Formats: sequence, C-alpha cells, structure tokens
Amino acid sequence: MEPFKTHTGIALPLDRINVDTDQIIPARFLKKIDRVGFGELLFYAWRYKSDGSPNPDFILNDPDYADATVLLARENFGSGSSREHAPWALQQYGLRAIIAPSFADIFRGNCYQNGLLPVQLSADDVGLLMRRAQDTPGYQVKVDLENQVVTDSAGFEAHFDIDPFRRDRLLQGLDDVGLTLSYAADIAKYETAHN
Repeated sequence: MEPFKTHTGIALPLDRINVDTDQIIPARFLKKIDRVGFGELLFYAWRYKSDGSPNPDFILNDPDYADATVLLARENFGSGSSREHAPWALQQYGLRAIIAPSFADIFRGNCYQNGLLPVQLSADDVGLLMRRAQDTPGYQVKVDLENQVVTDSAGFEAHFDIDPFRRDRLLQGLDDVGLTLSYAADIAKYETAHN
C-alpha cells in the first residue's frame, strides 16, 4: 500500500448526498475475481448513458475535472453494503482522498484498509470547497495527513480528526498484511524458539 503523507490535487465536486456503494460500483460488476479494472466502472449508472457512451452531464466526464484526485462529497458518503470494491474503484480512477461531512462506518474502514483517505469536515467547510471547485476549473486542495489539515491557496484551512492508529498505518503505508509483516523478525524469532 502506498504511504499517504500529504497530497495536493484537483478537487472533484460530487454534489450529492447519501451516495451508496452500489452507486459507487454497481453490484453487477462485483463478479470480477481480480482486483483491477474497477476505475472505469466508477459511478457507472451516472457516468454512462444506456448505450454505453459517456454522459456529458456527469461531473466525471467534464474535461475540467479529468485529472482530479480529491473527491468532494456530501453527507453519508459510502452508505449501503460493505463492498471493498468501492474504495478500489475510487482509487483506480485516480482518487487519493475523499472529503465529506460524514461517511458510512464500514466504507470508512475499507478506505483506511486500502490506503484511500476519508477526511471528515463540517458541512459548511465542504460546502465552501464544493463551491470553489465548481466555480474555478483546476481548483486544488492540499490534504496533509501528518498535520491533519486541509488547505487551499485561497486561505482555507480546516483541521480533521483521525484515529491515531489508522493515521500511523496510512503514513507508513501498512494494510493488515503489511502490519503483520512489520513483525516478521519477531515472528521468526518466536517460531525458532518454539520449534
């Protein structure tokens, strides 16, 4: 997993509340047995017309946001089922962080486990960032996990909370397997002593 310390990127304003995991990645695409190719399926029902062509009215198809890496969302982002495919799709599209007023708990945990940073800010702060992203093509925000702050070049600054254990794992780029492997020497020593 790639460590997350700070990230500056174009903000993508998804101005919708209660976005659930089936909207993020529809259930019909969960049959894939490998962990790749989900980025092109992100927000599929909104992103594509029924004939498979891009929907020009959906934000992901707007050229001004083609290189966005920070998603701005509204309340209750990631609700619904517990599919881990949702953070995979968001990451594989190119997103590194999501800023929203609230997240579904299981979705938030899946993000942490996969190196995608969910940042919870107040609805007013998210609203301000959303307006700036909508009004200014190429608008960027900086997400600083080390100092737990979101900033922009126009003077915005908001601190966010994160569980210290989750923060440390993201800073080091450790998922569950990586965390276990960080104790490989101790595990080997134990096994040698007990064989």
